[in-house]
Order: sequence, then C-alpha cells, then structure tokens
Amino acid sequence: MTVTLRAATADDVPAVGRLHQRSRVAAYSSILPPEALVDPTPEAMAEYWTLRWSYERADHRMTVAERDGTLVGFSYLGPDDEDDPDTGLLNAIHLEPAERGRGVGRVLMVDALAAMGRRGWRRAVLWVLRDNAHARRFYERGGWQPTGVERQDMIGTIPAPQLRYTRALG
Repeated sequence: MTVTLRAATADDVPAVGRLHQRSRVAAYSSILPPEALVDPTPEAMAEYWTLRWSYERADHRMTVAERDGTLVGFSYLGPDDEDDPDTGLLNAIHLEPAERGRGVGRVLMVDALAAMGRRGWRRAVLWVLRDNAHARRFYERGGWQPTGVERQDMIGTIPAPQLRYTRALG
C-alpha cells in the first residue's frame, strides 16, 4: 500500500490526462456547473497532455505517484509563466478522487518543492481556483500564501477566477 513517485515517461502521459479529467470533475463539481466539466473528455485530456508534454518536457517535470503499480496522482512543474528566473511554477497536482485525503497530494507537493529547489529557484508560485476551498487549505497547510493577485480563466464556458499563491523555497 506504499505510494511511490517516479519521473513520468511518454507512455504515462495519456493516463495522466485521463486521471486529470477525473480529478478536476471531482474537485470542481461542487463549485462549477456540470456543463463546465463535460469537456474536455478524458480522451481529449489525454491528447492535450500528450501534445503539451511533447513541447514542454525539456524544461518541465512531471512526476507520477503509484500505489501498488497503479497511477494515483501526478505533479507538473516548470518555469514561472511570468519569466521570473528565480521562480518555479507548480502547474498541477491532481489525484484519483479516491486518493483525496490519503497523503498522496502532500507527498507530491513535498517532492515538487524539493525539485524546484534543486533547480535553483528561490520561490514557487501556483494558481488555484478562488472558490476551491479544499485546495486552498491544502496549499496553505503546505506553507503557501496568497499574493493578492487574481486572474480570470475559463473552464468550459464558465469564468473561473484564480488566485496566485507563493512560497519560499529552501
């Protein structure tokens, strides 16, 4: 029943995409209307991640979490989207819905923060849905703090305000 982490391979990426879709539906269903979560489908999300990974893998890091050889979560990190050379961006931590609250997310976060520190970044940032209280508590327990910066993103056709969080590394 031990969770193990390893670097993702190209063979993992389609399964990561399908997991991402299941995760976001479970995580966002209480804060977004159902029509916002219909698309992309799990297969479309697998295609999205396959394409994204093909052009970002040189400077991004995807880690998969497995329990007894089965994919149960992943993290994805890379350079800050504002081109700050001292800052890394935690793009994603997603889990199989049944894994929520079992410690996998924490293990992935600790691993991601250590990897960011090894890359020489002094600060980490992330974006989280403003109304996702569960995720915000998770990150705040991990030492992240809101910066006060907000942006508007779309999930499907629904506006989804996001908050930027930051945390020192090292």
